[in-house]
Amino acid sequence: MSNEEEEKILLESIDSCRLLVKERSRLLGRSLTYHVTTFGCQMNAKDSEKLSGILEAAGFEREEDELAADFVLYNTCTIRDNANQKFFGHLGSIGAVKKKNPDMMIGVCGCLSQERSAREKITQSYPFVDLIFGTHNLFDFPQLLYKLLTRQVTKGKGHLISEFWDDTDRIVENIPSRRNYKFKSGVNIMFGCNNFCSYCIVPYVRGREKSRASSDIIDEIKRLADDGVKEVMLLGQNVNSYGRGLSEDINFARLLEKVEEVSGISRIRFMTSHPKDLSDDLIDVMAASKKICRHIHLPLQSGSSRILESMNRQYTKESYLSLAAKIRERIPGIALTTDIIVGYPGETDADVDDTIDVIEKVQFDGAFTFIYSERTGTRAASMPDKVSAKEAARNFERVLAKVQETSQKRAKLIEGMTGDVLVEDINRQDSSLVTGRLSNNLNVHFPGDASLIGQIVRVHLSECRGFYYIGERA
Repeated sequence: MSNEEEEKILLESIDSCRLLVKERSRLLGRSLTYHVTTFGCQMNAKDSEKLSGILEAAGFEREEDELAADFVLYNTCTIRDNANQKFFGHLGSIGAVKKKNPDMMIGVCGCLSQERSAREKITQSYPFVDLIFGTHNLFDFPQLLYKLLTRQVTKGKGHLISEFWDDTDRIVENIPSRRNYKFKSGVNIMFGCNNFCSYCIVPYVRGREKSRASSDIIDEIKRLADDGVKEVMLLGQNVNSYGRGLSEDINFARLLEKVEEVSGISRIRFMTSHPKDLSDDLIDVMAASKKICRHIHLPLQSGSSRILESMNRQYTKESYLSLAAKIRERIPGIALTTDIIVGYPGETDADVDDTIDVIEKVQFDGAFTFIYSERTGTRAASMPDKVSAKEAARNFERVLAKVQETSQKRAKLIEGMTGDVLVEDINRQDSSLVTGRLSNNLNVHFPGDASLIGQIVRVHLSECRGFYYIGERA
């Protein structure tokens, strides 16, 4: 089936859902409501915008209070075991709400539901869930929703509605979307991952790499620009491998050049880069760009070449340090952030010393630091020499202290300077302030009101407070 045919079926299914929602709303004497709760990464956040867009196109109205919604949909993450446990605890609490309100509909989708053992646990232990589907058939959501609504309107009992595909090569465009921000948006440029890092479940739940045609990406960004979007974030599990498998002659650097040509877009970000694929070509494009933000998220995971080999990361400590130095040299003022895992099987204090050495040499601007979480189905899960929780916690504190030290030093470097800030929201702690981001991704808080939201404002960076700035309009 062609993508055009898939799009037609999707839109027809939404139309069918709208009729059922309209009838249900008439019987209730009010609009049917929904709430989408998102766990995990920017890719999940983008998927949730599509799920919300489909629900609103079908006639649902958004409800801020999860417990009061007629349909609650959980878009899940399974990257770490504690993410699973957090979700299952949350799901258990909503079950008590549904017991009091049996007409409430509950759905689960995303990466956790794609994992066989997790979805079996849902069906066996959480029988109040009405709908489960996987990551590969998000565009089938309108058809599944129609089945669910049909059962609700007719009060039919039936069985739990579920659908899972092991993988798909289909990319369906033009799915309705409800953006969280009017002035910025994520844009999927590819899906899936081919790297099979030993600790990571993502290739198993997101599937193999599939790049979107550059023309479809640019068309989407042009529509976003016409709708007032100033900043786009290009999303993929490994954006640096974009273009492989496409019939057109293109790579990630060339795609960035195309995006830069789109009128109305002021800022371009991207997530996430893999060190083994970050090319000199990409560095050159970033160095010459007026729109690409001065920030690269470059996951390290470990500073030990021995551990990196076990992780199947396909680079060494030395090659990572060389790449980071090259980026710093070619793009002055660039912010480098990273991911670090502590407590990986077989890791010793000496391996952690290597990680701390890399942190000191690179001087990261920030890091997401995690204690290793075993994921069933990955190669690392069956490895011997497990690190004790006590040892992992001790080394985690060592790494975290060094990361905080270097990131605070890096943030302090621009104190007293002036920078462009994209204002994102009213400050949550002080309503007389607004909050926004610099090109290097640092948060800045300064006096302002809601009229500034979505604007790029020149701000004097008056005071560094560790990981953010207090400023004033220049």
